[in-house]
Amino acid sequence: MQFRNIALITITVFLLLLAFLGFLFSILGMQSCVYLFVVIGWVIITLTFILCGIFLVFHNVVADTCVAMNEWVQNPMANSAMKELLPCWDREFGQNVLDASRSVATGLNGILNQYIVLVANNDTLPSQAVPLYHNQSGPLVPVICDPYTNANTQQGCGDGQVALSNATEEWKKYVCQVSAAGICNTAGRLTPDIYNQMSSAVNVSFGLYNYGPFLASVVDCTVIRDTFKDITENHCPGLRKYSQWVYIGLVTATGSIMFSLIFWVLYARERRHRKYTKRINKGYDESPLVGGRKL
Repeated sequence: MQFRNIALITITVFLLLLAFLGFLFSILGMQSCVYLFVVIGWVIITLTFILCGIFLVFHNVVADTCVAMNEWVQNPMANSAMKELLPCWDREFGQNVLDASRSVATGLNGILNQYIVLVANNDTLPSQAVPLYHNQSGPLVPVICDPYTNANTQQGCGDGQVALSNATEEWKKYVCQVSAAGICNTAGRLTPDIYNQMSSAVNVSFGLYNYGPFLASVVDCTVIRDTFKDITENHCPGLRKYSQWVYIGLVTATGSIMFSLIFWVLYARERRHRKYTKRINKGYDESPLVGGRKL
């Protein structure tokens, strides 16, 4: 935006300077400089008219795009140009996607909690129950509290529970060192391999919980509709107005310079004609054939 303003101000100042210098050279009778500025002026006028055309196209494109976005925001399911570009489903389908992501995340959390309760925190497993038994001991591993009912915060979780977002960090405290046979040699209830598998499952569950609403909003185009609404209300009016101002300003400046060029040439020719006439009259008055007088 700042670069565009500087460029437009530079063009305007240059055009005004060109007009002033051309006018000054015309008054001083510097004909060669006037003709040079005329050539330069026509080149600049041509380029400026091209720039005017570009801004006119930009103005029309902005206006048409804003109208199309506004129509689509008002009725996304109507047959419009935007609907062909943005194939959106209805809100019911988006809600189904959200429910499915919640169901999968809840199922993963339930499986993890069952493993923690029945295996990791179970001190009664016989040593023959490998791989469920790995000499687990020490403090009990906290289970995952439901993020959909506790806003995924530790404050909303009860004793013996951990928020989904903090589960991997919290479970690191319960990892033991294992022997070659996969049995814990130190206090702990999770082997490194089991911890890695549980962390992967938690990451999937957290991704579904965190990005499920966004995915649903993309499917039913809620996020796109909100974006288009913000553009049409806060940006489109300014874009249309300022692009029109730039176009009108460039046309006005270019037209003024064009008429200035024409007046420069006419004034220079008139000045040259008067000088030539004055010289002829002076020579005629001094001619001995007429006694220094006009006939």
